Amino acid sequence: MSGRPPSAAVLILHGGYETGLEAPPPGVLNLPGLRMLPVARAVSRAVRADGGVHVRRVRYTHRGWNGSRADPLHDVLRELDALRAEAGDVPVVLLGHSMGARAALHAAGHPLVRAVVGLAPWCPPGDPVTQLAGRDVVLLHSTRDRITSPLASQSLTARARRAGARTCLVTIPDSDHAMIRRAPVWHRLSGLLVTGLLGTAPLPGPVGAAFALPPDATASEGTLSVDGLDTGAPHPPGCGAVRSGRG
Repeated sequence: MSGRPPSAAVLILHGGYETGLEAPPPGVLNLPGLRMLPVARAVSRAVRADGGVHVRRVRYTHRGWNGSRADPLHDVLRELDALRAEAGDVPVVLLGHSMGARAALHAAGHPLVRAVVGLAPWCPPGDPVTQLAGRDVVLLHSTRDRITSPLASQSLTARARRAGARTCLVTIPDSDHAMIRRAPVWHRLSGLLVTGLLGTAPLPGPVGAAFALPPDATASEGTLSVDGLDTGAPHPPGCGAVRSGRG
């Protein structure tokens, strides 16, 4: 990272737990943090051509969401405020996994936030979407996730579109919540989306088409399979399009 203030930034938000007031453990003991390291490296490589884009990891005060406390949300907002004090009104993409994706979605109303990329996001049905108006939102979810719900992600993209966001859900067949199976797909697509959302490279065409859908489009209309995108990552044998649920 260069010493000069960034011209844009990507904030990386790892996952966590539903409850937990203790601080996240350090280093390799923080498994949710470890899961995001290869994603952060992939994004750093993708933005390397533009040295003005900084990639930063958000540090959590507590390891859990903790109900109405929404602890990681406040950690993200503090980081965004600090970035604004340092660099002014620079565009920011929030990239989060699981609980971190939920925090990113909640924090999207901050003036710096241009877009959110959520990996296997935790999207409870009652979560708000009005803060996503005017933002770009892309959610990635394995169709076999047993920890967080891909159907809930699909529903959120439809609700957010009606609230004024540009949204898209990309399903990743034959993967998992921890992004271990088909890991290169998660990593490569994260880099492609971040650079596309910052405007330093083209977005994948089908994602741009989903963004152009009208507010009343159905949830399934805004849902794509990653196997229909050119990510540059290998597809496993027999992988094809997935049938999307209704949201």
